[in-house]
Amino acid sequence: MDTFDNQELLQWIKSQAKELGFSELRVTDLDVSQALPYLQDWLEKGHHGDMNYMSENAHLRANPQKILPQALRILSLRMDYLSPEQFENDQDWREQEWARVHHPESAIVSVYARGRDYHKVLRARLRQLAQMIEEKIAPLNYRVAVDSVPLLEVEFAKKSGLAWRGKHTLALHRDAGSMFFLGEILLDLPLPIDEPITDHCGQCQACIEICPTQAIIAPYQLDARKCISYLTIEHKGAIPLEYRTLIGNRIYGCDDCQLACPWNKFSSPSTIGDFDERHALGKLNLLDVFCWKREDFDRYMQGSAIYRIGYAQFMRNVAVGLGNLLRHQNTSELVKENARQVLNSQYHIIHELVDEHIEWALDA
Repeated sequence: MDTFDNQELLQWIKSQAKELGFSELRVTDLDVSQALPYLQDWLEKGHHGDMNYMSENAHLRANPQKILPQALRILSLRMDYLSPEQFENDQDWREQEWARVHHPESAIVSVYARGRDYHKVLRARLRQLAQMIEEKIAPLNYRVAVDSVPLLEVEFAKKSGLAWRGKHTLALHRDAGSMFFLGEILLDLPLPIDEPITDHCGQCQACIEICPTQAIIAPYQLDARKCISYLTIEHKGAIPLEYRTLIGNRIYGCDDCQLACPWNKFSSPSTIGDFDERHALGKLNLLDVFCWKREDFDRYMQGSAIYRIGYAQFMRNVAVGLGNLLRHQNTSELVKENARQVLNSQYHIIHELVDEHIEWALDA
């Protein structure tokens, strides 16, 4: 296939990706070796915390041909995830989110996790796109990737021009901020390569200054061990005491650095119904959630990314939120009494991990 045909094919692939709900598709080669020294330094400093899969697969992350030996290119794709519900009034969606963060009874779930598990949504559509390409030009060697495959996905997005890396280490886009998922297709087609774009963070430090735990230790450097998203999702054991009050009412993930980012004022609603908010996950109350039994958690969270952390770890997070509700200066005595009752009602019921955090909460 000559260059003209490859360009024509690429335009067809991009149009099909749009039809499948992807906001943008760009192409890069396989070389992101320039990122390896940073990765190795990050790992050596232990900034990955308990995420052992980061160190175990480090040798693969910048070498896609270890994953697909025939690979020649990577398709880097963006899929926006903000629910249209967040744009139903004239108020900036970020202001709505901040209002809930500052309401101590609210149980905050990161925006990305309020719909269907993005791994399932993106993986299915990436496979569909790859199969469409295969049907058009068969045979095709390919591999789709959504988090679970060890790739430096932000580096590939950056090299393809799909995004730049923000100072909070997340991918950023002029028209979408950071409110999107990334997915990749490794394939053996010599498609034309797109050019990178420039960094547009400038002198802004908003994400660094807003982080409750100061996890962004310098521009483009994150110590995951301090990050609330890491602590509430990736960390399996007891949450370190020094971070519990800083977690506030965030029970799954944290969006503060994204809410502070000026580029997110340009974020657009998703066209994917799977990302619509389910089970009012953006409107939860700490006291209500801590009354959930395991079957309630299963019913509300099955099919969500939250389901992956399990009932006990989730309730550990809620117990911390209730402890912070008891410590909050604006919490009424009636609400405090109700919080103590629900905490005591679950003591020695769920798991010893939760019991430790209940004891801390009641010690307010």
